[in-house]
Amino acid sequence: MQQAITIILSSLLAVGIWSCSDHSDHDHEHEHADEQTGGEDHEHDEVSIGSATVGEWTVELAQGHGAVTAGEEGHLVVVLPFNDQGATTVRAWIGSADRTLSYVGKGEYAPSHNDYDVHAIAPDPLDKTALWWIEVERPDGTKATGSAEPLR
Repeated sequence: MQQAITIILSSLLAVGIWSCSDHSDHDHEHEHADEQTGGEDHEHDEVSIGSATVGEWTVELAQGHGAVTAGEEGHLVVVLPFNDQGATTVRAWIGSADRTLSYVGKGEYAPSHNDYDVHAIAPDPLDKTALWWIEVERPDGTKATGSAEPLR
């Protein structure tokens, strides 16, 4: 009898492991598909907000996460007019040039798109004159700043 119980429990355990590994494979396939499509769905909600002059460069900008809202996270995509494989540092914030009450976000370089994704939280309260401010710092330490009107 004990041998029969051992066989049954072993069988159930084997089925459970197979079932879990089958589910894990499915999840892995889903994660892999997400990786192939960019992982996040933020690309679908990005809206071009035009270009901005930052020092001597014209950068292209897109805003995600909808309109800029006080105390909420904003998403800015910055495309530089050159490609240095992410060696440049891009920062952005919502507010005034002096960064008062602003949270500065550091861009994450996306080599597949050759752009920088920056997430920054808008100040609360949010002044009606607040802009996206973009700072580009080259590997040699030189910095340039520009601004653009956000979607409201």
